[in-house]
Amino acid sequence: MIRPIYLYGSDVLRRKADPVDLSRKDDIKDLIADLKETLVKSEGCGLAAPQIGVSLRVLVVDGNDMTDVYPYLEGFSRVMINPVVLEEDDKKCEFSEGCLSIPGVYADIVRPSSIKVEYYDENFERKVEDFDKFACRMIQHEMSHLDGELFTDLAAPIRRKMIAKKLQNIAKGKVSTHYNSKIK
Repeated sequence: MIRPIYLYGSDVLRRKADPVDLSRKDDIKDLIADLKETLVKSEGCGLAAPQIGVSLRVLVVDGNDMTDVYPYLEGFSRVMINPVVLEEDDKKCEFSEGCLSIPGVYADIVRPSSIKVEYYDENFERKVEDFDKFACRMIQHEMSHLDGELFTDLAAPIRRKMIAKKLQNIAKGKVSTHYNSKIK
């Protein structure tokens, strides 16, 4: 089922998401299906459960639509349940980020250039995997959502000042999206 994406100003985006009870497989499979369908419909590359109003530690990322810019993302798609960063590189890199929950706003964000993540996949199998480049970026961005953090929180102070009015307008509902969205 395609769900509305919660926009900046929604309380669920600022809460630390709860760990998933892995014994509730049917519920989690339904949530994952909803995340995937919503992601495809919204034309994004990643989506975390809080963005569809569910405060659980689940995210999906899919780089297949970005292969024209990042050819190495061919076939890259992950579902992560209860992801935990085990290691992060001291080396940092900067990318411009945007977010389905903050439409029309972009900022250069500095994050670790590689990470090692432990998670459960959509088959409830434990995985430990290393990520770098833009795959790493997508995962870190979505994991931030699980901790109630938005990419704009990590922007340089001058950039935060520059986008403050846009953020206020989004929180007031003065925004248009090509996908179903809401503020709550």
